[in-house]
Amino acid sequence: MRIEDVYIWDINARWLGIEPTQLMENAGAGVARVIEERIGRGLKIAIFCGTGNNGGDGFVAARHLSYENDVVVFLIGDESKIRSEEARLNWRILKSLDFVKIRTLKDSSQIKELKLDDFDVIVDALLGAGTKGEPREPIRSAIEKINEYKGKAKIVSIDLPSGYPSKIRVNADFAVTFQWDKEEFEGFERVIVKIGYPRELNHLVGPAHVKFAYVRKGEHKGQNGKLLIIGGSENYYGAPLLAAKAAKHLVDLVFLLVPESVAEKIVDPDLIVRKVKGENLSSKHVNYALELAKKVDAIVLGPGIGLSDETREFVKELVERIDKPTVIDADGLKIVSEFKEILRSKNVILTPHAGEFKILFGEEVPEELTKRGELVKEKAKEFECTILLKGRYDVISDGEIWLYNKTGNRGMTTGGTGDVLAGTVGAFLSLRNSTIRAAAAGAFLVGFAGDLVMEEKGEAFTASDVVEKIPIALKKITEF
Repeated sequence: MRIEDVYIWDINARWLGIEPTQLMENAGAGVARVIEERIGRGLKIAIFCGTGNNGGDGFVAARHLSYENDVVVFLIGDESKIRSEEARLNWRILKSLDFVKIRTLKDSSQIKELKLDDFDVIVDALLGAGTKGEPREPIRSAIEKINEYKGKAKIVSIDLPSGYPSKIRVNADFAVTFQWDKEEFEGFERVIVKIGYPRELNHLVGPAHVKFAYVRKGEHKGQNGKLLIIGGSENYYGAPLLAAKAAKHLVDLVFLLVPESVAEKIVDPDLIVRKVKGENLSSKHVNYALELAKKVDAIVLGPGIGLSDETREFVKELVERIDKPTVIDADGLKIVSEFKEILRSKNVILTPHAGEFKILFGEEVPEELTKRGELVKEKAKEFECTILLKGRYDVISDGEIWLYNKTGNRGMTTGGTGDVLAGTVGAFLSLRNSTIRAAAAGAFLVGFAGDLVMEEKGEAFTASDVVEKIPIALKKITEF
């Protein structure tokens, strides 16, 4: 697991109703328990706290340790700068206690004058895992002061040594880190403490997956995603349009490549429509599709594309030659099922429902969630792709991990919602996300938009209703 997963789990835990205050309480209590188990009781303990959540964990640890130890808390910085509500709550509690001494040190000169010779343990709760670069004053002086007592007192860091991985870091005897070891950590001893994350968070897709995927970096047109949607046929024109309408809310530019009979029915000034002659896409259109692909960041292939013989040739040749991240959906899935070996080493997301999954891989989808997740993971690994299996719970895997998404409702069985999902996943893919992050973010966002529609209209709604709610759903999620 990575440091980034800490933030994803914290946000998704809150979505489940697990408040940050609970997690901070469990973290601080865990630190206190480890210190008493490994070092003892009846100790004199100094706890250096910053103004972030790492400091908040230190406030909680101080309270727990104060029952059988003599505790002094050094707040490094201004108490008005304590950032989160849960840290401020625990600071207020700490200030109300008569048997915990508190000193606030706002200036490095005050820190340099400190004498810590009487302390048995020094706890470092200055900086958490999200800090980058070398620490600034007065935190830097606090780190240097703690390190002066290496070998004289036991030094314990909360989560990781403050300043890590820079050269200016606390030289801890060990760190108490939470829930799991992080793959970025090395060079210091870690003691892992569980803080109350449920098992679901190993697999659950939540709002954090959208928040981390929806990152707009550029300030000029086209810098925040360009997507090409390829589809439409003599029988279907609405599918590629629904995919494009969903995607346009997330990225700067959406191109549509469709047969001319489809293009005639599309009137939307937000979309860039490119048409080819004929009622269906065919192999003679592959080179043009590849030229368009050079201009975009990702592709969606399949909405409404049909199953004509000429289209089958088009899809096969395009997939063989394409080198852009691609979502394959709808009839595109049925076509690639005939030559799925070429999916290997392609940067591809497949978006089947249970019936399409059986066509693709020849296996029924199990009812039990864990078995379903393991099967999707197995097939994703075998064919070196990412699979988003649509259903009551969407299941997603890149062959390394599997995730599931709980947003969405029965009203979304209406035609066209799969096209909305394909366009949304393609949009996240064009924002340069990994395939599994794009698939997870797309599934959550579209399902949540559908849930907002259901709150308003009940189960009788259309795919277009879901599209209209995407901007509102995105705003609610990013503000969560």
